[in-house]
This record gives sequence, C-alpha cells and structure tokens, in this order.
Amino acid sequence: MPEISIFNLEMTDRSQLKPKQQSNGLTLIQAKVKQFEFNRFLYQLVGAAWQWIDKLAWKDSQWQAYSEADNLHLYVAYVDGAPAGYFELQQQEDGNVEIMYFGLAQRFIGQGYGGYLLTQAIEHAWALPDTRRVWVHTCSLDHPSALQNYQARGFTLFRTDIEAQST
Repeated sequence: MPEISIFNLEMTDRSQLKPKQQSNGLTLIQAKVKQFEFNRFLYQLVGAAWQWIDKLAWKDSQWQAYSEADNLHLYVAYVDGAPAGYFELQQQEDGNVEIMYFGLAQRFIGQGYGGYLLTQAIEHAWALPDTRRVWVHTCSLDHPSALQNYQARGFTLFRTDIEAQST
C-alpha cells in the first residue's frame, strides 16, 4: 500500500515571514457572511486535483458546523472576478492558528499567485488576536511546489508523519 508523507510546519514569530508582495492581479476578500455551501464549493474547486477527499462524504450539518464556527475565517482570492483560490484560518487553543485549507484552483497554478496568497494567509493569521504560532500541514499528494512555498515564506518543518494511503 502506498504511503503518504504529511509535513507539519510552523512559524512561531511574525518576523519569520518572508513575504512575496507582488499580487500579479490577485485580490483577496474575506467572506464575512458564513455560508457552508461556499466553503464546500471552494474545497472541491481547489482540492479535486490534490485528492482532498476527507470531507467529501460530509453531510450539510457537518459542513455547517465546521464552516460557520466562530473560530474559522475564510478568505477568497479572485482574478478578474473569478474565484482563483482560498484559505481558511482556524483559531485554536493557546494562541495557535492553523491554515486549515490553502490553495489555488487548477487553472491559476503556475502564474505566480501562490507565494502572494500564502503571504496573505500568514499575515492575516498573525493579525488575529493573541496569535503566538501559525501552523499548517501539507502532504506528498499536494502540488510538488507546496512544501517549497511554505518553507520559502518562512515556515519550518517540525514533524513528518507517514500514513498508509487509503484507496
């Protein structure tokens, strides 16, 4: 059975951020009105290419409980009016903020948006009250440049887990 490497990365101080400032026309809007259907749409739009399957079987009530929780913040990236990607920030205990989901829709990959979008995710995470640590995980099924992008923005690897790939 094939194995998946899960890379856990963290940033423990805002000064570790190595920002990419050039947006290349990408704009970012916080979705202040919570609509679980929109989170589900973005999850499928971005995640289809990377085997994001953990939430595909969720019922509406599960999506709603997750997406409309007070500690979850959704930001959507647009290019020329089209949704190009998104990220979700989840405030957790002890000042931790996890970038729960982050990514670009397939047609927007490779156009120089990823570094800027990740910079925005990190900056917004640090701007949340009482943030002491920002963390994220990615895996070997993700885009080949994902881990490199996280590390280029200043994240450091703190743990690698190996899991069997379910079929």
